[in-house]
Order: sequence, then C-alpha cells, then structure tokens
Amino acid sequence: MSGFLETSSRIWLTGATSGIGEALARQLIKDGHSLVVTGRRQSALDELASLAPDRVSGARADTTSTAELGQIDPVLTAGAPLDLAILNAGTCEYLDVSQFDSELIGRNIETNVMGTVRSVERVLPHLRRTRAQGRPAALVIVGSSAWWFPFGRAEGYGSSKAALAYFAQSLRADLAREGIEVFLVSPGFVKTPLTDRNDFPMPFLIEADEAASRIIQGLKKGHHTIEFPRRFTWTLRLLGNLPQGLIDRMAARMARNTPQEN
Repeated sequence: MSGFLETSSRIWLTGATSGIGEALARQLIKDGHSLVVTGRRQSALDELASLAPDRVSGARADTTSTAELGQIDPVLTAGAPLDLAILNAGTCEYLDVSQFDSELIGRNIETNVMGTVRSVERVLPHLRRTRAQGRPAALVIVGSSAWWFPFGRAEGYGSSKAALAYFAQSLRADLAREGIEVFLVSPGFVKTPLTDRNDFPMPFLIEADEAASRIIQGLKKGHHTIEFPRRFTWTLRLLGNLPQGLIDRMAARMARNTPQEN
C-alpha cells in the first residue's frame, strides 16, 4: 500500500474548475505538485494555471467526449510521467417520478460513469509508462456515498455512483498485477455549485476545502477507500445494513416528505 503526494507529483485532475475539483487543484498547487487540469471552462482553467505557470497546464475537455479527451493527450504526454489521475468530473440531476425522464437518468450515467470510463481509457497508457519506469502510479475515482441508501429522486444520480463504485473496485482487482493502485473516494454532502441547487436538508455538510484536505490525507496514508465525513458515512452504512423491508419503509417515508422539483 503506497502513500502518494508525500513528494512532488505530476497529476491529471478532471472536473477541476469548480467544487471539490477546484479545491483539490488549489491545495495541490500550494503543496508544490505539477498539474494538468481539465474542465469545460477555459477561463477557469487559465486562472488555475496562472497560480503556478511553470507547474500547471490547462487542458480544456468535456470528459463525455472521446474526441475532446484525445486532443489533450499531447498535454498529458509533455513533461514528467504522470503519477496520479484524479477523476473527479461529475454531475447531479434529480428525478421527478411524476414526470419520469429517461434522458435525465442517462445524463447522470453519461457524465458520472462513461465520462470516468473514457478518462481511464485515456490515462491508462500514461500510468503504465510510469510503472514501466519503476515509479508508483494510481487512479483516484471520486464517487459518492449517496448510493448506500435508496434516496427518493436519486434514481439517476445514485445508480450512476453505484456503477462507479463497482467499476473502481473491479478495476482495482484487474490492475493489481500491474501495480497501478485504484482509490475510491465516497464523500457525503459537500458544499459546491451542484449541491447549492439542492432543495432539501443536507446533514453534516462540509466545505469543498475540507473535502479536498480529506482526500489528500487519505492518499498520503494509502487508504484505498476514502469516505467522509465519518458521522454521515457511518450513519448511511448502518441504515444500509438494516433489513430490506425496514429500508423500504424508511425510504418511502422520506420520499413522500421530499418536495418535488419544479
């Protein structure tokens, strides 16, 4: 179990222009690491690059586009080998079951699952080259703890994060023989532009800077499963282990008390 980020590293970070991704970028830059930052807003990428022009490169791309990811390959290749890929890009849309929308569920899957899968496809050759040089290499997949309990309106978001967790754990098994480590991050509620749109109480809400610090500390300690805040994640784990009938009744009561989106 290797600890990462203890020394200067070269990192590819997706979803870097807001929320947890932006907070991670700023902390990693402050800590002296070299970054390739990816997101959809060029102005935000330029702002991050201006913090350390000699160590930070912006590579604009939408992770749901294979073509756009392909265009940033020269940026990933330039410079030192990649030590880490932190795949953080994601979205969250909630479903109003009275107006069931398969496209909404598909958008969650496309961004959260397929965007991550395409990013893995792009970066694996770079991480394999790093391992061939005898250096540690790792994938960090940022998911969510939301799928541990069947929350109302979360059919799209929760199922996408469940798929992402299974994907990360299976990938960890397959890449073990190559020595490429896979970390799965499962946050609770974090204050970001996405959660600012939520119209329901968010227990144990933490700031994005705190979430970034928890992720960095988990990587340094070599924790392949990084979950926070503990009070929230332990509660969800406990609820998820109750008898299924009780889970169903609790989830149904919560769903009836949840206001519908306009």
